[in-house]
Amino acid sequence: MVASVPPAIAEDAPAEAPAPAVATDARLAGDGERTRLVVDLSRTVGLGAFTLADPYRVVIDVPDVVFSLPAASGQEGRGLVTAYRFGLFAPRKGRIVMDVADPVKIDKAFVLDPMDGQPARLVVDLVKVDRATFLKTVAAPVRSLPENAAERPAPAAPGDVRPVIAIDPGHGGIDPGAGNAAFGIVEKDLTLKIGLMLRDRLEKTGRYRPVMTRDDDTYVALGERVEIAREAKARLFISLHADSLSARDGDVRGATIYTLSDRASDSEAQRLADSENKSDMIAGLDLSEEPADVAGILFDLAQRETRNFSAAFARTLANHVESTARMHKSPLKSAGFRVLKAPDVPSVLFELGYLSSRKDLELMTSEDWQSKVTDAMTTAIEAYFTAQKPTDGKSAALPGGLDEAVAGARAAPAAIRP
Repeated sequence: MVASVPPAIAEDAPAEAPAPAVATDARLAGDGERTRLVVDLSRTVGLGAFTLADPYRVVIDVPDVVFSLPAASGQEGRGLVTAYRFGLFAPRKGRIVMDVADPVKIDKAFVLDPMDGQPARLVVDLVKVDRATFLKTVAAPVRSLPENAAERPAPAAPGDVRPVIAIDPGHGGIDPGAGNAAFGIVEKDLTLKIGLMLRDRLEKTGRYRPVMTRDDDTYVALGERVEIAREAKARLFISLHADSLSARDGDVRGATIYTLSDRASDSEAQRLADSENKSDMIAGLDLSEEPADVAGILFDLAQRETRNFSAAFARTLANHVESTARMHKSPLKSAGFRVLKAPDVPSVLFELGYLSSRKDLELMTSEDWQSKVTDAMTTAIEAYFTAQKPTDGKSAALPGGLDEAVAGARAAPAAIRP
């Protein structure tokens, strides 16, 4: 069970909109019965606090806060808190997520004004309780967060028939993704940089309209990423990631391209899909049970053809990237990634390499490699659409009746959803 309640303690944000407050330090104190989190701030802010279950977590929302905490902050717990994470989960909305070992109650949550040379301080007191007591403070699961929804890209100009390419830099905000602590590299930063480079290259061709699921360091829920692509009527969805493995897995390296399937192609693909599908839980919400607005509405033909096109683009991408990026020994795989589940948008997840591999890391952080791999991706996109063989000078229609099936499916939800 994963659930949440609206903020239990909240104060109005300041009427004015000053520069964001800066969180400069954080620390834990206490024991297994009562634990306190203290965060130093450059000024007072409002806050909201709520709990999540299975696993137990406490979420603190702080508007207009940017985090400038020491690199190791949150990695070691104390008392009831095993670890905590922090970051932006929407524009101008900060969040702290505390993993807790046992059911807890938010006993107090407040912000102290600066005084006697000391900074403003956010204080959260947690008290251990039994599960039954904890569950009384937990309401129905979160189904949607419209106030946190990602900003939608502007619609195409009238007459603009260029194919839309949805670019999805993985993770973001409070969810850093994989990382290499020794070199201070995190997945969310790398994928964003490469995603923006790919966007710029596609724009320069003049033949495509790239759409970003995020273009800054904010978190976007997995389902939201899919909807951004669908609403833009994207012809391709490319999700960018960079994996990391433990030392016991050896120096595994190389790029891998994943497509959607009901059954993972191997155990490694299943492990990665399980990890990536937990992103919403890392951000403090779990939408894994959200009613999919496309469930049951797309004809089997459309879904099957979408997967066929996804596989075709995956092969094309692998062929064009292999001369630039070191490929994994099994470069084409499949698994049940939630972010690839748009039923009417051919989609791939491109794992650029392994942050746990020194050699891959050196490549992925090289501007020369980044430039070459985004050039190769652009060439692969060109080749994919060229293969569609348009005959009227407009953007290529997806063959085999997919356009018609999708059009019918998009019109059908209200009529045929149970």
